[in-house]
Amino acid sequence: MNFHVLTLFPEMVMQGLHTSILGRAVSKGYMTIEAVNIRDYTNDKHGKVDDYTYGGGAGMLMQAQPVYDAYWAVADAIANRKAAEAEPAAAESAEGIQERNGGSGCARDRQPRVVYLTPQGRTFHQKMAEEFAKEEDLIFLCGHYEGIDERVIEEIVTDPVSIGDYVLTGGELPAMVMIDAIARLVPGVLHNDESAVSESFYHDLLEYPQYSRPEIWHEKKVPEILLSGNHAKVDEWRLAQSIERTKKLRPDLYEKWKQRSESECRQDKKKS
Repeated sequence: MNFHVLTLFPEMVMQGLHTSILGRAVSKGYMTIEAVNIRDYTNDKHGKVDDYTYGGGAGMLMQAQPVYDAYWAVADAIANRKAAEAEPAAAESAEGIQERNGGSGCARDRQPRVVYLTPQGRTFHQKMAEEFAKEEDLIFLCGHYEGIDERVIEEIVTDPVSIGDYVLTGGELPAMVMIDAIARLVPGVLHNDESAVSESFYHDLLEYPQYSRPEIWHEKKVPEILLSGNHAKVDEWRLAQSIERTKKLRPDLYEKWKQRSESECRQDKKKS
């Protein structure tokens, strides 16, 4: 999987995402992460990418042109790579691909998904991470200042997404959060792929409590069932703990899980 981040602060993104599990996944070729500096695509000789907003108001707004050109540089590169993969024998040049696609370098029907990090977007959740993880390429657009000119958002953005009901200074941290959540679902990224399907939110339940050595710590003992070796009983205990924890800490998720479970139960009865 390939992550492309359009940003004014590429160092922030690359330093944050090339460490630990994600850094190892990149080094092993399970995924790629690139940060594209929007400032490199401005037509302003001083490297300016923002200006005052029409109609007045506080703060500056990122201009459409540098964002648009940065996007198409990435979109063209994606199209060229895919064309080369599909036709390796042709060894077609970038100019040839652009000519075939009407000069754009990337046909509109092959437009990659562009995630714009904004408080106005859909709230990010695990199911959305699973959906995004199916993509081969994802472009993340990080705004700054008062945001980005609406016209370029209308042109290129496919998925406005928020990570919560609060405002940050830029889109880099939300992009990094989303990439971390999505990358964990890419095959090979996690050392144990089973962990991705047993953690919180996977089935609308929070994860059960877990324990490690020593067996007794601060006079608190590991639950006996986990020492029994009876894996069926352990699974039952873990499910019960997940249900109880979700009911207590996230009643909204619990109701969602309960409704889904009851619906599945009714369907099973109809089949039998």
